[in-house]
Amino acid sequence: MTELWNWRIDAVPPVEVYPALAEALGRVVMPLAVADPARLPAYAVVCDVWEAPGEFGTVVDCYGVPERLPELPAVAALARLLGRDCLLRDDTLDAGRHLLVAPGGTIRPVHFDVVETDDGEVLSGRRLCTLAHPGCRGWSRCHRSRWAPDSVAPALAAA
Repeated sequence: MTELWNWRIDAVPPVEVYPALAEALGRVVMPLAVADPARLPAYAVVCDVWEAPGEFGTVVDCYGVPERLPELPAVAALARLLGRDCLLRDDTLDAGRHLLVAPGGTIRPVHFDVVETDDGEVLSGRRLCTLAHPGCRGWSRCHRSRWAPDSVAPALAAA
């Protein structure tokens, strides 16, 4: 079985993402635009990286990632290698709630305003997921997550 990963990165040109991603994953990374399914090595990961509007506008989709390759250490390694914050979806199914993975190796929940456009989702208005904000208190979806409001964890230990 294989996985699909979808991440966003804070302002990095796509051309810089591919080599960093290959190093973070320890695998050959093939851009989707040139990947030939008939000629892919068994250990290759196919990725599509593009620019979108809004905050965290560099979007990364990884296709066919082997199950045994853990996502959190991979995105933490990518954040460290690029020296940029990365985002991935959290476990609440709230379109505006993400996990922010910092280059220093921490992971914490954050919220964004999300607007759907013809170019995809546009993120803006980042704020921390914290009990100080009314939207994160009480019966909010934030409390159903393994990433509670105000939590900060080491990304590698959280995998």
